[in-house]
Amino acid sequence: MIFAKSSTRTRVSFEVGAYQLGGRALFLSSKDIQIGRGEPISDTARVLSRYVDGIMIRTFDHAEVEELARFATVPVINGLTDLTHPCQVLADVFTIKEHLGGWDGKRVAWVGDGNNMANAWLEAATVLGFELRLACPEGFEPNHAKFEAAKNSGCVMVTEVPEEAVEGAHVVNTDVWASMGQEGEAEARRNAFKGYTVDSDLMRLADPKAIFLHCLPAHRGEEVTADVIDGPQSRVWDEAENRLHVQKALLATLMGS
Repeated sequence: MIFAKSSTRTRVSFEVGAYQLGGRALFLSSKDIQIGRGEPISDTARVLSRYVDGIMIRTFDHAEVEELARFATVPVINGLTDLTHPCQVLADVFTIKEHLGGWDGKRVAWVGDGNNMANAWLEAATVLGFELRLACPEGFEPNHAKFEAAKNSGCVMVTEVPEEAVEGAHVVNTDVWASMGQEGEAEARRNAFKGYTVDSDLMRLADPKAIFLHCLPAHRGEEVTADVIDGPQSRVWDEAENRLHVQKALLATLMGS
């Protein structure tokens, strides 16, 4: 497990998941290996492939994951990049199946930054075909290529109006306004995202049985109010738990005999 970005849920779920499956996970920060001192990723991929049965990497640049996968001879899992967060969205759609019975015919709303989670939801909509509505301020839209791919395969829209995205939605979810590495933009982002807080008034526009999701960590009072994330429609703790089950499924599928 290579971590250029720190983590709570990704690290613990993969580490505990590997242990529960009878394996062992090694935690390596950028400072623990030679990538942090300039060793080419291609060399690291070749070497690690001689030692381990799989590699999970959580980093900034998506190209690093692609290069690692290109040169590794063992499975490589994207634990998060600035472009997308597939492990999280797998847990999210699993949570939808758990609480709503599935995603067919469901409308999913995203409110906030068009970040890696928004891009991951676009990827999920491309594969699974559910309706996805994203509400993002101007200048904070999701990745254009991801949006075009999803638009061509299903019912996807981007709006600047949160109410338009949430109306009738079966799932409402959001994320922090300033992700890891964007701390210097926090104040500017707070100004840009005024009106994009998921509160009880916004949730009332959703389906009466709608659930609320958040990948965590959360900033109560910014992207979501406390009464929503801690309220009866919130499924964020089940969602967080499901990271463990999904990571185990990934490890078993990619590395199991």
